[in-house]
Amino acid sequence: MQAYQYIPALTPSSAVVFASPHSGRDYPADLLDRAILEPTALRSSEDAYVDCFLREASPAGAPVLLGGVPRAYVDYNRAASELDPALIAGVAAHGLNPRITSGLGVIPRVVAGGRAIYRGKIPRAEAEDRLRRFWHPYHAKLDELMAAQRARFGRAILLDMHSMPRDAVSMSRQHNALRPDIVLGDRFGAAAHSAITESVAAVFADAGLRVARNSPFAGAYITQRHGTPSIGQHAIQIEIDRGLYLDESRVAPNDSFESFQRVMDQIVRKLVDLGRAQPDRMALAAE
Repeated sequence: MQAYQYIPALTPSSAVVFASPHSGRDYPADLLDRAILEPTALRSSEDAYVDCFLREASPAGAPVLLGGVPRAYVDYNRAASELDPALIAGVAAHGLNPRITSGLGVIPRVVAGGRAIYRGKIPRAEAEDRLRRFWHPYHAKLDELMAAQRARFGRAILLDMHSMPRDAVSMSRQHNALRPDIVLGDRFGAAAHSAITESVAAVFADAGLRVARNSPFAGAYITQRHGTPSIGQHAIQIEIDRGLYLDESRVAPNDSFESFQRVMDQIVRKLVDLGRAQPDRMALAAE
């Protein structure tokens, strides 16, 4: 199994980098053998088929980095230090953050709905081996891509692609608020210049999609690690409502998948175009 799949730009022409860390669906045999959940339940935390929506990125001029293993095995959007003492033997239980407490550390203990993946604990050596084989190579490659974009274009724009359960979005909204189709997370401006986030929002809005910012998802480890606007490095987490294209109960494309795929093809090409614009032009476009 590979840590990642890298799809280079056919002709590099944009500062944008696309990533989809949670769309891996090649489940390792050791996970399937030990899991107490059925395969469909294991897939409930997966950003299923989000990688399909990036097929136009490389032809348009931007590289793509895909996670090589499923989120239920290794979560690339967590820090390597986010080890769960309730799952991993020998890990001290102190200073825990809410993600670890809920079972969503770098080696997840649960999938969507809080359903346990394993019965009992796994050895710490096994957890560290997963990080060595998958987590570290993925992030080393993403570091390399962001540095290469900055060297070539003077800046780098990471668009970190995810999907969100429809129920989770619905429950997070106020009674009279419309449910967003897309949630952009830039850590409230700490991970990306506001003009860039506004330009990305405009691309989705122009396609007829409702866009929210930083609620209920403001960005996690990847945007925190790679978003440093002061050095020309920007990162935005993009969450897509799964109900637009997925039968969530079966983790399979629904009847709207192909039409939404065509919408995303157009969106991705326009997002790549944003990485060709000069920063001052992008600021004007966002006003």
